[in-house]
Amino acid sequence: MTTFRYDPLSDSQLDNPYPMYQRMRDECPIFFDETRNVWVVTRHEDVLTVALDPETYSSENAVRLSAGDEPDEVREVLQQGWSLTPNLTESDGDQHRQLRAMVGRVFTPGKVAQLDPFIRKTTDELIDGFIDAGHTDIIERYAWPLPLITMAQILGIPQDDVPQLHQWSYDWLRLSESAHSLSDRVKYAHSVVAMQHYIMGLFQDKEAPDGDDLISLLLQSAQETSMDTVQVMQLVMNLIIAGHVTVTRAIGNGIVTLLDHQLDVRESQLDEQLIKTMVDEILRFESPVQGLFRTVMTDTELGGERLRRGDRVMVHWGAANRDERVISDPEWFDIERKTSRHNLAFGRGIHACLGAPLARLQLQIAIPRLFERLPGLRLASPDSWIRDRILIARGFVSLELRWDQREKTPQRHT
Repeated sequence: MTTFRYDPLSDSQLDNPYPMYQRMRDECPIFFDETRNVWVVTRHEDVLTVALDPETYSSENAVRLSAGDEPDEVREVLQQGWSLTPNLTESDGDQHRQLRAMVGRVFTPGKVAQLDPFIRKTTDELIDGFIDAGHTDIIERYAWPLPLITMAQILGIPQDDVPQLHQWSYDWLRLSESAHSLSDRVKYAHSVVAMQHYIMGLFQDKEAPDGDDLISLLLQSAQETSMDTVQVMQLVMNLIIAGHVTVTRAIGNGIVTLLDHQLDVRESQLDEQLIKTMVDEILRFESPVQGLFRTVMTDTELGGERLRRGDRVMVHWGAANRDERVISDPEWFDIERKTSRHNLAFGRGIHACLGAPLARLQLQIAIPRLFERLPGLRLASPDSWIRDRILIARGFVSLELRWDQREKTPQRHT
């Protein structure tokens, strides 16, 4: 019988969930959360078992806490659009392989590397926009704009539409949760439908898709494989949302963790390899995607627990990334740690994140550059942040920072 109370969205566990994760790994590693009707899998070994067995554990509805029907009011709004799935995150078998192959041609290491100059330019332009103020909400002005601007560049989406895409994406994420009021869920559903229609409208501007942006390439590929535009829309929508959820939260998590450990991570102080291991350690230590869901397809046993067909399982990347059975001294933050072999921040198996190289590249540029250009970077106050209350993601809604302003050279008058 468990003696702890698992309440991941409570203030105390939201602030520091890791003592609870350790208790779960030690006392009840396959824990049934009666409140949410889901099995929570916390040990590294068990998480891998689920992630590497897609036939037993389906990824359909991988982002949604509940696989049940939406309330009538929400469903009526969603019927004004199209189904949200299948997409890369929420598909199985041949369907998933086809989608992955379409996108994989773009997210190759060589093509990702070509984005380096654009990401560096965008990073500096964003910093230029707030550096003189001496303070800013770094989530609002930096952490979410950077990955979304990058994804818009890849897809061929107008940069002016990025703020709206961010709002729609965040509403989609909140719709996946079950903790919001009916009126809020109806509002989020309207955002999801608006985003779907927006993307379908983009396709009309590419009736003769001969461009080299990702949307044009996906439309070309769809014609060759007899996919319809709705399936392409679902894929594009998935890329926009997934393309910044991880990076946005990892930037905020990384800044707070580095400041807490008082590390000098200015761009000029780190070599390329150390920047890479630092980013991997940030992703392990404060996993931006805490976990995703699976549906049990056949009766099975996991970690001594009997799971039944239809049961829901949460593979908890965040808990597994602190498992002392696999990672030595996991509660210690070490930017020289080499744990990429065990790091589950981007998942594992057939659903390992295709965009991981792009996400890493953005983080390797964005975090050291921020510390380089903002001397004396620090929290604006001890309570200068608001955490995001989303079960599957760990990050900040806002994060107020300050830094030392350089004196401006006075103009000479003649």
